[in-house]
Amino acid sequence: MKLLKGLSFSLKKATGISGVKQSIAGKTGVPTTKGGLERKIGHEILKRLKKLI
Repeated sequence: MKLLKGLSFSLKKATGISGVKQSIAGKTGVPTTKGGLERKIGHEILKRLKKLI
């Protein structure tokens, strides 16, 4: 049983890793998550297909 409902702790957030990853992604334009990268690739594919039609 949790003592405080809804309270969680993230080691990555506490050490600043999340912020560094976000700043890298913002500067380079390349997502650092699997889902973000898949969305970006899918968007590029659709954009190129629209040019062909």
